[in-house]
Amino acid sequence: MVDILDKAMRSHDLDKCEIVRLLSIDDGVQQEVLFKAADETRQQYLGTDVHLRGLIEFSNYCMNDCMYCGIRRGNRTLERYRIQPDEVIKVAAQAYRLGYRTIVLQSGEDGYYTGDVMCYIIRGIKEAADVAITLSIGERSYDDYKRMKEAGADRYLMRFETSNRELYKKLHPRMDFDNRIQCLKDIKSLGYELGSGFLVGLPGQTVEDIADDILLLKELGADMVGIGPFIPHPDTPLRSCNSGSLDMVLKAVAVLRLIMPDINIPATTAVGTSDPFGRQKALKAGANVIMPNVTPLEYRQLYQLYPGKICIGENPQDCRICVEGLIRSVGRTVGTGYGGHNG
Repeated sequence: MVDILDKAMRSHDLDKCEIVRLLSIDDGVQQEVLFKAADETRQQYLGTDVHLRGLIEFSNYCMNDCMYCGIRRGNRTLERYRIQPDEVIKVAAQAYRLGYRTIVLQSGEDGYYTGDVMCYIIRGIKEAADVAITLSIGERSYDDYKRMKEAGADRYLMRFETSNRELYKKLHPRMDFDNRIQCLKDIKSLGYELGSGFLVGLPGQTVEDIADDILLLKELGADMVGIGPFIPHPDTPLRSCNSGSLDMVLKAVAVLRLIMPDINIPATTAVGTSDPFGRQKALKAGANVIMPNVTPLEYRQLYQLYPGKICIGENPQDCRICVEGLIRSVGRTVGTGYGGHNG
């Protein structure tokens, strides 16, 4: 293992077999060596700052039926909501006043928010607040991506969840893997900072699949990568499956930091849901971003991608204070800028 870590820290380039070896480490002492190497790489390239993104989950309607997702179209038990455009702009302005310099607009794939509507929201936020805007709204046309970029969107986050084509097809009815990858390439070509990522612990997933996921992210030139554990939702077909391993998530975060040393890697909310200290552990394994939820409380409990989600009852100001304390507890500092890739 030491020879692989030395190579990774020197060249930031590993092949699939080497990645599999690191992901297969099951000795606690060796895992800590891996995490320490990733943390040192993060310190070297990015310093101590942890960047905050204010997350607005503005609609839980979705046209897709992904087998693992609580807001899938087929979930008839979920109360649906949409936050109207002017309220989205208002919430973003409030987040800016709380000190956030990046706003993430996330929803299911909801056709109500056309390209015109999204451009209206983006322009409205840019007029109201000096923030970077990240969109996480799924597959759109090239023209929509182009228009939203021209309206002022800075970043786009869309996870592919698994690079295994057969597994992707099984978990994403009526969706096309090639189209999703083409969307990611279009987003990158238009000048967005590209965010993507995957789930760990999907039924049928192998360690080799996770290595392929990591290599695909490098091939795509992702600027931000989110990795979280699969957490089964009771209102989905995967309700009886086992949750993903936090250890595997942390190892994947560490490997990503080693081979893509200057990208942004969130300590995801799902990691914090799976373990009370999950976000702290992720920060120590190479992560450098946290995405506190600033969605109005009356909607927040309805955005149920997975059960047991943390922080759904905290108001945005209290959440901000809590997250800043978490960051300082691991010896890190709260970033004050936009926190983009390479500046």
